[in-house]
Amino acid sequence: MKKLKNEAQLLKEAIRAGVEYGEQRGVVKFEATDTQNEKIEYIYKLLVHDKVIQPLARGQESLPNMRHKLALWVSRQLPADHPLLK
Repeated sequence: MKKLKNEAQLLKEAIRAGVEYGEQRGVVKFEATDTQNEKIEYIYKLLVHDKVIQPLARGQESLPNMRHKLALWVSRQLPADHPLLK
């Protein structure tokens, strides 16, 4: 798994986009007390359930891999000239 450039910022953007996606679908209402890790896991599972992203291989479903997968997902959603992709 190759680390992405600006992966931390991409993850932050992925969480923001994932929270928005889940709330627009009406399947979740995140609370201020929810941890970042809880959000990452829920967003990952929601995107896999909706077939937006491919699931990780069995045995590879760890938090660092979920973080990376969400960062990849959001990097593909951003326009090519977005500052996080440079």
